[in-house]
Amino acid sequence: HIHECSERNACDTELLMIGAFSPLEGFMSEIDYQSVIKNHRDSKGFLFGLPIVLDTNNNNINIGDKVLITYKGQNLAVLDVNSKWEPDKYSEAKFCYGTTSLEHPAVKMIFHERGQFYLGGRVYGFEAPVREFPCKSPREVRDSLPANFDIVAFQCRNPIHRAHYELF
Repeated sequence: HIHECSERNACDTELLMIGAFSPLEGFMSEIDYQSVIKNHRDSKGFLFGLPIVLDTNNNNINIGDKVLITYKGQNLAVLDVNSKWEPDKYSEAKFCYGTTSLEHPAVKMIFHERGQFYLGGRVYGFEAPVREFPCKSPREVRDSLPANFDIVAFQCRNPIHRAHYELF
């Protein structure tokens, strides 16, 4: 199967490939999704504020399938599907964002942009999405930090948008 992903899924695929969502090696399974939307932790106890999922409307993708994840003409990765389910979007919105109001942009995205099914499984990366501006990997960021200093950092869920880049 071939799956042309959204920009959000392309960002998440990249973050999985570069280790930014460590210890995840792929999109969350239904068990991890359920755990995150109930306790903000995956089934192994690792802290996750939001579930990391790949959404689709393709009913023909099944557990055991391999899916080529594409984005704007690029072959980003292969997903080895080990989980497929219809998410509880109401509970996801309520617990993760504290509201089910469609006025909240993330809630609107869950209900109107994400597909009917979520897929979980290990991701085998080929290439990162091409961007107008460079994004460093976690290793590159760590290598650039000064030695012998405590560092406090914040990472956005997705690589920064152009407007944020210009502000920085």
